[in-house]
Amino acid sequence: MKSIPEKHFTLSDFEEVIFKGKKVKLQDAVIKRIEENHAFLKNFSSNKLIYGINTGFGPMAQYKVSEENLLQLQYNLIRSHSSGSGKLMEPMLVKSLMMARLGSIMQGYSGVHPQVVEVLQELINKDVYPCIYEHGGVGASGDLVQLAHLGLVLIGEGEVIYEDKVQPTEEVFKRLNITPLSIHVREGLAIINGTSAMTGVGMVNLIQAKKLLHWSLLLSAITNEVVEAYDDHFSHELNVVKRHFGQNKVSEILRDLLKGSKLIRSREEHLYDAEKTDREIFTDKVQEYYSLRCITQILGPIYDTIRHAEETVVNEVNSVNDNPVIDHENKNVFHGGNFHGDYISLEMDKLKIAVTRLAMLSERQLNYLLNEKLNQKFPPFANLGVLGLNFGMQGMQFPATSTVAENQTLSFPMYVHSIPNNNDNQDIVSMGCNGALITKKVIDNSFEVLTIQAGTLLQVIDYANFGDKLAPVSKKMYKKLRELFPKFVEDVAPYKKLKAVKTFLENTDPFVEVKSESI
Repeated sequence: MKSIPEKHFTLSDFEEVIFKGKKVKLQDAVIKRIEENHAFLKNFSSNKLIYGINTGFGPMAQYKVSEENLLQLQYNLIRSHSSGSGKLMEPMLVKSLMMARLGSIMQGYSGVHPQVVEVLQELINKDVYPCIYEHGGVGASGDLVQLAHLGLVLIGEGEVIYEDKVQPTEEVFKRLNITPLSIHVREGLAIINGTSAMTGVGMVNLIQAKKLLHWSLLLSAITNEVVEAYDDHFSHELNVVKRHFGQNKVSEILRDLLKGSKLIRSREEHLYDAEKTDREIFTDKVQEYYSLRCITQILGPIYDTIRHAEETVVNEVNSVNDNPVIDHENKNVFHGGNFHGDYISLEMDKLKIAVTRLAMLSERQLNYLLNEKLNQKFPPFANLGVLGLNFGMQGMQFPATSTVAENQTLSFPMYVHSIPNNNDNQDIVSMGCNGALITKKVIDNSFEVLTIQAGTLLQVIDYANFGDKLAPVSKKMYKKLRELFPKFVEDVAPYKKLKAVKTFLENTDPFVEVKSESI
């Protein structure tokens, strides 16, 4: 069981809980802080007009709610906003959403009863996933609709996904001995008024984007190996004079990945030798195509984008993002807009643009490997059979190309798509959850593209008999991938093997797999 830090989550905390099945446990200090904050609000709110406690919501806030209806008000809010549509969110996204809501509430500024975080902890640890729909809030007064569906389950209503089936919440709670949440003061508003849907999806996106980047670096390194590229384009000396952190980090990683390769060539050895260069025309290219030579300049800004996005999204996870903010230390309640999702919306747009660029690089490297007129080394479409009769990777290039094209269309930013609503109370909104979910689609697509590049590399390595010449890291991953995608000469339907490779890429960080300390 993983003990939650008193007030701070990291990306690795999310990865351990969501992908590795670790349990969470709230520290006593967290519960104590939430209790103190809740007690302050109960006392402070007497004889005061406080939004969302004794008023209506949004443009209805000018209407005061009578004392006898205060608890019913919170139930009404949850039920009325449980209006989501479209597809259900994947269970891992829902678990991440619950983790993100826990991260915000455990800061101790939401005024809720400790039962809220206790039930959230139970749902996370027992793998009970509220049915939350993709289409909902506009990401400004928080992810209202998505989080209302979370609230509906917390009070024991609606449906959950449990043991891979949609089931009534009431039945699952009885079976697992989970006590539904009771409303005390403002639990309804505190649950739904925040950025936790977009932020939860954003955390999963970051975990997967980092895996994608690591696979892109590894596959780019192997691609340079099989075409016997020169080593100076990823050298320290060339890259250090360009003062970007990401570019220099990428070049360092490439050098580490390619240690021990017998295929990478030295320019000094091949092109700076007078005897070898005493001719008018060279069959070998003096410089490689950009998709091979400019990897540090292309993946460098992607590295930096992911790094900055992680800082921002983790900050949001550990922020108070509801309204009003209940500050028991300063003995006051502050009204504002911490629920607004602009930080996440903008980072998700930047992330999906960066990931689309990564997929574009993969597709160009793939095209180079498949086009014998470009590489002048391998048969058309990495075809190991009879040319004309067999087709090699030809049929697999089409989904890579079409998927990259879809990514390019999906990469138009959501951040600039504000539509006023809620009687114009929400007159500028973030659309952050939409942006995060579209980014998830772009990331999923990109794994498909890298899968096809990986399969092509396996085929050309076997064609050229390069297996024993690869760098140790490349050789290790070549063997693992060949178990999932065996060498083929005769044409076979590849879709099931491609799916197995994609699943492996999605669930494996190659840098962890090769256990390289310097990467």
